Amino acid sequence: MIVVVDPAQEDPAQGDLLERLREVRAAGDVPLVGDAHWPAAQWAAVRAAARAARPGADIAWATLTSGSSGSPRIVLRTEESWAASYPAIAGFLGGGPGDAVALPAPPASSLTLFSLAHALAGGPRAVLGAAGEADGASALHGTPQALGAALEKGVPWLRAALVGGSHLDQDLRARAQAAGIRVTAYYGAAELSFVAVDQGDGLRAFPGVELRVRDGVLWVRSPFVASGYAGDAPGPLRRDAEWATVGDRAELRDGPLRLLGRADDAVLSASATIVPEEVEAVLRSVPGVRDAVVFGVPREPVGALVAALVESDGPVPLAGLRAAAATRLAPAHRPRRWFAGVLPRTASGKPARAEAARRAIAGEVDRVSA
Repeated sequence: MIVVVDPAQEDPAQGDLLERLREVRAAGDVPLVGDAHWPAAQWAAVRAAARAARPGADIAWATLTSGSSGSPRIVLRTEESWAASYPAIAGFLGGGPGDAVALPAPPASSLTLFSLAHALAGGPRAVLGAAGEADGASALHGTPQALGAALEKGVPWLRAALVGGSHLDQDLRARAQAAGIRVTAYYGAAELSFVAVDQGDGLRAFPGVELRVRDGVLWVRSPFVASGYAGDAPGPLRRDAEWATVGDRAELRDGPLRLLGRADDAVLSASATIVPEEVEAVLRSVPGVRDAVVFGVPREPVGALVAALVESDGPVPLAGLRAAAATRLAPAHRPRRWFAGVLPRTASGKPARAEAARRAIAGEVDRVSA
């Protein structure tokens, strides 16, 4: 049985959430942690899906993923599918049972729940909450945004950071390393867990994982792959014998892995197919830009116009953005609509592309023009 745990009913500072997870596991049930910020309708939907699920006897953990569509799915995995990666993670964090790891992301996110599971198995003690308030933790496991917030507050106790969920800017990595923090970024997915790590020289296969690109799509052979989804919920996880994919497009030649995003995220404009991640990488390089998400805005007869929602330190540097796009992107790939605001994100910190597009189309974020 899947047991939905409401973190608002526990006291993370007293370790109650971890103890609750331990109790659920000891009873032979499968914990699924919710998000205290969910509206009532989402709680009801998740609880109904959990009641309807029939996880196998080998299932130990359940996580939620919204994917690129925004529709939540319950991902089921065995204990070993996470436990097999604990030794490598302990090496990246540089800590053991006597150390603590700060977990700024909500416990509903798979990256935080992973670290809670690791703590239950004898790994570093888990400290939930804002990274800047986790005095005594020697490491951080969170998103790039959490690492940036920790650096702004000052974290003399921090010596290692494991960063996932979304793109890690090289300037942020350099700032962290200048502060004496060893940074390991990684790419993964709720269904695949850890896939590749970047310690400063680009994404390479995570220890124990094999990578292969077929027809432009990344496949992995890994002991960390989830068992599947609860119920009849559709999802991107596909298998071919020992190999699995969630449909991420990628390039892999002689050097690091290069991710190109999900095929279903592509923007079709006239006769061109635009990969949002390629445009976003250019936009993030502009001074003053914290992050950006690219999507399509419906426009007949071309199908869609390329649009970007930009999160910046101050006023959106539109001139710089347009100049970078003009010099580094083909004409069809240059954003034609610009919006400013805080990027919507999933619980794991990934930009929520579908929600960004919805807000832009609905007029809920500011349109920027010259």
